[in-house]
Amino acid sequence: MFKRICKITFISHGATVHSMAGIIGNGLKYPKLNDIGEEEMDKVCEYLEKRGVAYDNIYSCPNACCNQSAQIIAKLFKQKIKVLNLLPRNYGEWNGILYNDLFKNEGAEVLAKTPNNGESLESFNTRVANEINNLISENKGNRIILVVSPEIIQSAIANVLDLSPKNQHKLLIKTGSLTQISYFENWSSVIYSDYCPL
Repeated sequence: MFKRICKITFISHGATVHSMAGIIGNGLKYPKLNDIGEEEMDKVCEYLEKRGVAYDNIYSCPNACCNQSAQIIAKLFKQKIKVLNLLPRNYGEWNGILYNDLFKNEGAEVLAKTPNNGESLESFNTRVANEINNLISENKGNRIILVVSPEIIQSAIANVLDLSPKNQHKLLIKTGSLTQISYFENWSSVIYSDYCPL
């Protein structure tokens, strides 16, 4: 039998005005969850409560929408949140524009390019992988929750499935969704992805 080292349930933050409008970027202090985002996190909590699984730690990215989402989950489990220094991708000159406007000429494949004053997708993926590896090392034998932005979940799945950055955008991760990955000694497995509780 395979010996699992760590199981991470990635939870995408709830909806915000930016995610609903298709605006690129996630600031540290803005945007916060909107009413739909709060409803999504309530549904996530109902799902987690019905499953009856205990989690050893709850982690969150530092931006407002992730932290607010994590607070709702932490209240359910009566736990404190551990805030990671894991920021969403720095989109440079793309920050604040609409995805549709960015995709007009080249389609979603443009996301694999590096924006001026921004972060390359390869660099972002390396940063995410390093942070996840640190979490796994600190949580051997644990089940943890990690509340992050959709792009971080895309990066984690792309790493497990060995997807090229050119194809990473094809992984759809909605707000208020759950993705679970089991990490073993020398390999990892995506258990489920982008599950949105009804």
